[in-house]
Amino acid sequence: MNETAHPVDERLPTGKLAALGLQHVLVMYAGAVAVPLIVGRALKLSPEQVAMLISADLFCCGLVTLIQSLGATQWFGIKLPVMMGVTFASVAPMVAMANSNPGTAGAGLIFGSIIGAGVISVLIAPVVSRMLRFFPPVVTGTIIAVIGISLMRIGINWIFGNPFGPTAPKIVHPEHAKWLADVTALASSGTAPALPKGLALVGTVDNPLYAQPTHILIASIVLASILLIAKYAKGFVANISVLLGIVIGGVIATVMGLMNFDKVSKAGWFDLVLPFEIATPVFDPILIATMSLVMIVVMIESTGMFLALGDMTGKAVDQKMLTAGLRTDGLGTLIGGIFNTFPYTSFSQNVGLVGVTGVKSRFVCVAGGVILIVLGLLPKMAALVESLPTFVLGGAGLVMFGMVAATGIRILAGVDYKANRNNLFIVAISIGIGMIPLIAPNFKQWMPHAIHPLIESGILLASISAVLLNFYFNGAKADASEAIEAAKQADAH
Repeated sequence: MNETAHPVDERLPTGKLAALGLQHVLVMYAGAVAVPLIVGRALKLSPEQVAMLISADLFCCGLVTLIQSLGATQWFGIKLPVMMGVTFASVAPMVAMANSNPGTAGAGLIFGSIIGAGVISVLIAPVVSRMLRFFPPVVTGTIIAVIGISLMRIGINWIFGNPFGPTAPKIVHPEHAKWLADVTALASSGTAPALPKGLALVGTVDNPLYAQPTHILIASIVLASILLIAKYAKGFVANISVLLGIVIGGVIATVMGLMNFDKVSKAGWFDLVLPFEIATPVFDPILIATMSLVMIVVMIESTGMFLALGDMTGKAVDQKMLTAGLRTDGLGTLIGGIFNTFPYTSFSQNVGLVGVTGVKSRFVCVAGGVILIVLGLLPKMAALVESLPTFVLGGAGLVMFGMVAATGIRILAGVDYKANRNNLFIVAISIGIGMIPLIAPNFKQWMPHAIHPLIESGILLASISAVLLNFYFNGAKADASEAIEAAKQADAH
């Protein structure tokens, strides 16, 4: 070891690097695989395709982590201990795209928007690095809270079942369905009048697949396990409480015969991750603009994260380093789109782990990146994750997504409301606007279809509202110290 090397550039022994790198991977693993599961199922992709999404996601997490922590030329990589993963901020827009265009057609639109946003993010990184003044804690806290609240719907639906489709609360009465089929047959033969176009039956019978007590019980056990581990375990074990809770739920589901391993047995031991395996990208300008707005918010959050990490490690982050780090967010997103995965950003729970362990070497994250790449090349691992029943994931989803909302609330708790009562307006109105697509999803039905992707994400609406209201009330005061303090608190999403 070089005696004069900065702790960030310290090269630890290989064994220690591997152990600490694995620790980082386990801390982020549950969050990393959650997004491909959410989006893959929203797209109604086959289990094999969802498993491919998970493999590609882990592979890209590792690849982008290497670029960010190791560095690639003077333009990419902040060269700090950073683990890169899929940002939850992009989930709501992608799910909206998936709901409008399921299957590989929707996947192509999503990946096209991600590639376009990645290119734009690389180009605007130098500008975004100077925009921190427009995103003080009152703005970032509001955005993160809305992200968490929006995602809670997914975790709850994982437990009980989706409000539409095979697991909807109500299904069509079999006798009613038979009657409609008989009338349709008569109409096609000319014996009865033709049926009105679009005629459909409404579900009136309780669906036995919805909110099954067994599923609720297992989800509750997962949640209780996470809480017990978080309270009574120490150090590293406490940090991976969510992952351990999922494992416990998976074991219980297996014992009860509710988890099937057929897909795991059929999956190969090794397979390369190749570009465009699931869908060819389709480039829609509106969708690219939507995802680009998401990336601006993500990059602003990364700015605060990088400044906080520099403060924690004692490594001054100058404008050049900051731009290189943000440019890597864009490059990672571009790589994600090419390999049919998602937008990438620094994982804040891993930033928190740097503070907890006191290990500042970026080569620990390099080791973590290598481990993630290896995991991405093991299809059996992805098939195992895909095989987990949704109700098992739901118990953990309440924690993961709820912690995102709680993190936003914690950041907002540090905002000064006494000296500046206008901050209350910013938070109140922005959260309200962010709830519109959640509470009234059809509010846009008479608006031009072209702008639907832009306005059906509560996260985007809340972000735009918070930025504009903050500028209206507070102007653009540059104070990086507040953003650094907020970023240090954001260790749960």
